[in-house]
Amino acid sequence: MDRTETQDELYQRAALEYGAVLARMAYAYEADPDLRRDLSQEMHLALWRSLGKFNGRCSLRTWIYRVAHNVATSHVIRQARSRRTTSAFLTLEEAESQTGHRDVEVSTDRNQALERLFALIQRLDPLDRQVMMAYLEDLDAESIGEITGLSTENVWSKIHRIKNVLIHRFPRGGRNAL
Repeated sequence: MDRTETQDELYQRAALEYGAVLARMAYAYEADPDLRRDLSQEMHLALWRSLGKFNGRCSLRTWIYRVAHNVATSHVIRQARSRRTTSAFLTLEEAESQTGHRDVEVSTDRNQALERLFALIQRLDPLDRQVMMAYLEDLDAESIGEITGLSTENVWSKIHRIKNVLIHRFPRGGRNAL
């Protein structure tokens, strides 16, 4: 943080630069539109609060992803407890095994494909979800590892496995491919 930059100024800069990222993260973590808006507000509030403690030991991007992921994970856990549906999450092994059980209908429009992608991502365990969202935001494995605390090799392994699940869920070619 620049010594001359106030917490509010730093937040405004962060919200301007990473607001779309936070919105996509909220979309990936929460399917319900009303709860998604609440989650997005929680992320922004937590980010603003946290920036008073930001000391520049990591990049602002890394800081924002960590804060947003922590808020989103807490949100998901709270929602699961309130719904008593903690079994709704899939491990990577479960997601891989389900790919052969169901044929996913081919969508005719990119928005439907993206909705299906986010629906699958929403069902992943929070750590796998975080890795995939960071990957979709074009972060490299080293940056994702810095954010998640995983080794670069572990990040690559998770990305590879998740991509394999997605390959089976989303056919290549035509209008239906992502």
